[in-house]
Amino acid sequence: MRKLIIFGVLTMLFGSSAVVVAADKAPAAVACNMKFSLKGWSIFYKTAEGSGQVTCNNGEKANVKIKVTGGGLTFGKMDIRDGNGTFSEVIQIDEIFGVYVAAEAHAGAVKSAQASVYTKGEVSLALTGTGRGMNIGIDFGKLEISKTAK
Repeated sequence: MRKLIIFGVLTMLFGSSAVVVAADKAPAAVACNMKFSLKGWSIFYKTAEGSGQVTCNNGEKANVKIKVTGGGLTFGKMDIRDGNGTFSEVIQIDEIFGVYVAAEAHAGAVKSAQASVYTKGEVSLALTGTGRGMNIGIDFGKLEISKTAK
């Protein structure tokens, strides 16, 4: 009987410590990047749509649809073909989907370049790209990333 009680106490102690060790281990951070293209226009109201692919260093991948809307003192059109996006670290790829917000200033003619930073809660997205078009202005907008089936 005494051995059974000691065994029960030891099981409880080691079982509890194993749970504590597992709970203390933080999930690994995941780095994700996006390659994309985007095409749109603006006359006070800005709109653009595009697509891309997100790849993460843990092997997760997703084809995505991108939609940009906003407004402000902005005029022009854009066609970004070789865009790159870098997300802040996440726990899993599902954290990147949703609506991001930003304020940006831009200018370009014929071959233009653009850099923007969008944020959604704790997740940030830095976008860079080159393309064709003409644009000038200051605007506030949102960018929505949704998963597509391809």
